[in-house]
Amino acid sequence: MPRDSALARAIHGEAADWTATDHLLAYVVDQLAEANWMFATVNRDEDEEPLEYPAPLRRPGITEEIPPLDGSAPKAVPRNPSPAELSQFFAG
Repeated sequence: MPRDSALARAIHGEAADWTATDHLLAYVVDQLAEANWMFATVNRDEDEEPLEYPAPLRRPGITEEIPPLDGSAPKAVPRNPSPAELSQFFAG
């Protein structure tokens, strides 16, 4: 069945709309945001408030509870797929 078929959408939800390229581009954007955060953190005045760590882009169908470092309540955030999930995605 093609990715845009009704069956694929029923099984995978909005994840059926994302291609491997879309996932790779989201990963690149996340890495660039992290690199920019690191650069800004290192090159700021020590007396300033710490910068907020960038949140990763939301990927369809992928959420996980991750406790923040400041001890506040966990938030549902996107996570990177495991190697097994990636191989299943590319095989499908």
